[in-house]
Amino acid sequence: MPRPVTLFTGQWADLPLAELAPLAKSMGYDGLELACWGDHFNVQEALSSPQYVKDKHALLTQHGLQCFAIGNHLVGQAVCDLIDERHQSILPPHVWGDGEPEGVRQRAAAELADTARAAAKFGVKTVTGFTGSSVWHSIYAFPPTTQAYWDKGFVDFADRFGPILDVFEQHDINFALEVHPTEIAFDIASAERAIAAVGGNKRFGFNYDPSHLAYQGVDYIKFVRQFGNRIYNAHMKDVWWGKGDGTVGTFGGHTSFGDARRNWDFRSVGRGMIDFESIIVALNDIGYQGPLSVEWEDSRMDRVHGATESAAFCKRLDFKPAAGAFDAVFARDKQNV
Repeated sequence: MPRPVTLFTGQWADLPLAELAPLAKSMGYDGLELACWGDHFNVQEALSSPQYVKDKHALLTQHGLQCFAIGNHLVGQAVCDLIDERHQSILPPHVWGDGEPEGVRQRAAAELADTARAAAKFGVKTVTGFTGSSVWHSIYAFPPTTQAYWDKGFVDFADRFGPILDVFEQHDINFALEVHPTEIAFDIASAERAIAAVGGNKRFGFNYDPSHLAYQGVDYIKFVRQFGNRIYNAHMKDVWWGKGDGTVGTFGGHTSFGDARRNWDFRSVGRGMIDFESIIVALNDIGYQGPLSVEWEDSRMDRVHGATESAAFCKRLDFKPAAGAFDAVFARDKQNV
């Protein structure tokens, strides 16, 4: 059968899971990728209470939904970042603490390691998320920036994520980085560098999301083929680019999403410029059998309308790979005569 189509719940954290689950089912979803914010999935409660885990599973089962991954992007962002006041609004209070930057980073790392333990208790094999980056702020190489300077950022990433990945290995869980501006990996070249930094650790892979690659000019189909054995989850998210009025470029001009001046913006799946047909073919070619997880973001559209049509779009587009060559039956010994 085609892959399950799931909904990433991160953009729906204003709704309690008890309300979101039946809504997701009514919109056509087969499952949820549970975000570790709102009341959707609490890492510490999952670790401390077997009943909490049972109740979450019961709620999903009640509405005919599955879960293949949990997402802890917000905590992951703080592991390697240069911490500032923006992080306080997205982090759990026990991770933010007193806000002292190194303490925040260390508590975020501990929480991400705990997420692997919680995923194991919940029975999923993948944690999606972010890493943050100590060198993202230097993305434009001025003042003149040496490779040695950027190397330090990847060493910092490896030092902080190495122990986290050890915990993922202990619990047979994969970490899937959503390759994304502001992360240690934001395109193919930096993804290669991140893999090398952690010594090719098999637990470090990717949550494939073409929307973050396309508007940068990165070949998002090549990404699938190049990192096929490390794609542990796939987000379906659309984007358009070249649509602004010429006043805002790729870097966003400090404008908000939905501003008509922007050169690029996220769109509901099927409403942007991503070639999802080629993505499905590439995912089949690499043998990806995980979910197609809609991360719905579109500042211009009602989200229930958009998420409903996104589920239908993914289900219409997906298909099973061929069981054999289409011309195999040309040979007489394969024919029914």
